[in-house]
Amino acid sequence: MTTESRTTDQPTSPAGAPTLQARNSAAFWTATGESRGHEVIRRRGFIAVDGDQRAGLRILIREPDLDPAEVTEVGELVRRALGPVLVEDPFSSTDLSHLGMRTWQMPIMLRLPGPVDAPALDVTRVRRPEDLQAAERIVIEGFELDGFEPHRAGELFPTTLIEQPGVDVFTASVDGVPAGAGVSVVADGVASHYWIAASTAFRSRGVGRAVMLGALAHVADLPATLTASKLGRPLYESLGYRVASPSTWCASA
Repeated sequence: MTTESRTTDQPTSPAGAPTLQARNSAAFWTATGESRGHEVIRRRGFIAVDGDQRAGLRILIREPDLDPAEVTEVGELVRRALGPVLVEDPFSSTDLSHLGMRTWQMPIMLRLPGPVDAPALDVTRVRRPEDLQAAERIVIEGFELDGFEPHRAGELFPTTLIEQPGVDVFTASVDGVPAGAGVSVVADGVASHYWIAASTAFRSRGVGRAVMLGALAHVADLPATLTASKLGRPLYESLGYRVASPSTWCASA
């Protein structure tokens, strides 16, 4: 898989943001699944990463018009999943209510190419295994990923993840101590960001902003998308992101 193309044929407008996010998220979860050694199922309308009892099943809807056979297959994957299930639909167009999962929405946000301020903290692109483990611990803590506790080094972020083209992990440090982390992915000429987190010991100290600025500095010439939580949205708006469209998420628990 190649994720490092820096050209795009998709419109960089709010209307095109779901497609941009879907393409990037597909690249990210494919890279994640392959680096973990999990099965990656590719269909026209979706991809699925079928993991173990801790990682669970991750499904990304990557087209707005799944056919009946694809919807049926998604349902079968959900029903036989070994662990927790998470479904992302950037188009909010596929009805999965019959599966009885919890559903919510978060906004897809779009940032057009433009200058980026320097971060106030030290931000490093991860290259060493020990730094990747530090980033992994921060993300598990920050997102309360209880399924990955007790911590097993390399389970969430295998070493081979940062060997995938277009995938980078960044950490921000406070007085030399890793305090924040995040993942940046470039695919089809679009950048996107995942797992932006700050350690609980360093919250409200500008750590998340530093991670984002450090990651954006490497892709300032590209359009960028992300899916924002309620707490993260003000930060992203301050960095030039604007709400484009809703993304629908479903979870088994």
